[in-house]
Amino acid sequence: MANIQQIVVIGGGTIGQGISELFASKGFDITLLEKTDELSKHSYHQIEMSLDKKLSKWGITPAEKKSTLSRIHMTTDTQVLTLADFVIESATEDLEIKKEIFLLCEQMCGPEVVLASTTSTLSITEVAAITNRPNRIIGLHFVHPVTSIPLVEVVRGLKTSQQTLQTIMELLPQLGLEGIEVYESPGFVTTRLMMLLINEALYTLMEGVSSAEDIDRAMRICYQFKVGPLEMADRFGLDSVLAAMERLFREFGDTKYRPAPLLKKMVRAGHLGVKSGEGFFHYDEDGDRISSTFEEGQQ
Repeated sequence: MANIQQIVVIGGGTIGQGISELFASKGFDITLLEKTDELSKHSYHQIEMSLDKKLSKWGITPAEKKSTLSRIHMTTDTQVLTLADFVIESATEDLEIKKEIFLLCEQMCGPEVVLASTTSTLSITEVAAITNRPNRIIGLHFVHPVTSIPLVEVVRGLKTSQQTLQTIMELLPQLGLEGIEVYESPGFVTTRLMMLLINEALYTLMEGVSSAEDIDRAMRICYQFKVGPLEMADRFGLDSVLAAMERLFREFGDTKYRPAPLLKKMVRAGHLGVKSGEGFFHYDEDGDRISSTFEEGQQ
């Protein structure tokens, strides 16, 4: 644990931004590695916006914002990997892309460096198999929003060592996080269960059983959900939900994981949820809901 000083996050999408902000807010220096300068600037701007939102709600002070940003270093230079003590891959959920990244890390990182992937549905074992350090490969499934959810699934591949697991379990409390140990299985725990709930909510809506607003209201009030399953899908990104459902369906071959036709229709229409401003509900540029009525014929 004491050896983890230089942390590199690869990929500045929503999860990568959240991880970088979280680590930096807890006193760690983070280097966020992106493909282009344009993407780097965008990722940094999004992190700054996230901190500004917390600042406006008295969640942090101006000094804390400044301190957090000072610990986040943006780069497009892969040479930074040669200095890393710990690498977190947070690229798009594509197996071939992740394999390319792990091959790069294998070539550039020291042999003792732990490599983590933030995948939610892909095989840690398959990614680890292309490296010479499968014992040092592990999964870290953060749930969005990363800075607000105090739990992480720590995923063991077939050859992940106990020492690697212990290193991560010692790190997480320093971030204010609790880790649960998960043995590799498609969707792990949270994604596997939540995708089923979202998919069933989609079928319920599609069949006209109730409205989107009332389906979500029922789950919020009756089961104390912060947001209902349809708004949750919007926040995950409907394209991401569809991709996860399709992977679960392929892996298990069970029809209960077959994506609802309505989900495919929404994605084809470009209504992806918060990221596009429109899904089952409408959202402003800050991701706050601005309407609560879904009518399929208007989509």
